[in-house]
Amino acid sequence: MSLNTTVIGTRLTGTSVLFSILDVLASVGRDWEMLHGLPAQSPVFQVSLRTLDGAPYWDVNGRKITPDGMLTEAPEPDLIIVSDLHLDPNGHLPEEFNPVADWLSKAYARGAIVTSVCSGSILLGAAGLLDGKEATTHWGYADMLGRNFPKVKVCRERILVAAGDGHQVVTAGGASAWADLMLYLIGRFAGTEEARRIAKIYLIDPHDQGQLTYASLASGRQHDDQLIAEAQVWAARNYHRSSPVTAMAVMAQMTERGFLRRFRKATGQAPADYVQTLRVEEAKQLLETTAMSIEEISAEIGYTEPSSFRSAFRKRVGTSASAYRKKWQALVPVSS
Repeated sequence: MSLNTTVIGTRLTGTSVLFSILDVLASVGRDWEMLHGLPAQSPVFQVSLRTLDGAPYWDVNGRKITPDGMLTEAPEPDLIIVSDLHLDPNGHLPEEFNPVADWLSKAYARGAIVTSVCSGSILLGAAGLLDGKEATTHWGYADMLGRNFPKVKVCRERILVAAGDGHQVVTAGGASAWADLMLYLIGRFAGTEEARRIAKIYLIDPHDQGQLTYASLASGRQHDDQLIAEAQVWAARNYHRSSPVTAMAVMAQMTERGFLRRFRKATGQAPADYVQTLRVEEAKQLLETTAMSIEEISAEIGYTEPSSFRSAFRKRVGTSASAYRKKWQALVPVSS
């Protein structure tokens, strides 16, 4: 029996992820067989692209998209996939999405499995489906998810989180995590061997190290505290100095304890953690773009002991400094 699957389209949904999901699910039980001269299997996923009103729309990339129908049309879906949404990470979900959130909530209550890719998790949050659960999202939207839906336990380092009774809610991280979600769903409903086949056809490698190696760590949250903003600007230029937190407190004419409380209230981070984040972010840039040794980078950004740097880097990035360098320098063009 096929799984009725609805992929939700909106004007803020990107083109590539949306149609990649549709293509991959349609290929299950078909493309491997075609490549090996075997008869096609019965479809595992009956996939359709649906919107609130079913009308053609222009997406965020200027592409005209023609959906298959409205969300409310039969058959009711067994599986729902919300793709990425191009939202302001410092804002809120636009009110136009409220009817979609209501529809998701009702579908979930009826027993549908609801999943999201990237910032699509914001829509699941608005539907109340993530309250009291762990969830992930694109690293650039982790703060937005936590700020708008404080009952959600945001796991910004995770690529995939299956939560709730019977894993009825599944969230995937950054935009390319659509592939991880597809392999998970195919493995769950069509079997592990079929998931392997699809991975081989599409040359998909699961992001088994999480998404911290892709994240910009120093995004921070917006605030209106001018004194702390000035301290942040100073820290961005002086994080390599010894005892930078003490220096920031002196500059602010506050005790260290008072400065710590005010800094944490404004930014959500302790000042020491903020400085560590700046140092690691600079280290990432140096690892990507220079041939400096790890010991030289460690000293350059303010660590007196390379072992302390290595530990801080692994904690924040999820991998070693040497592995990070190898990953990203593989993108450097080879000289002819």
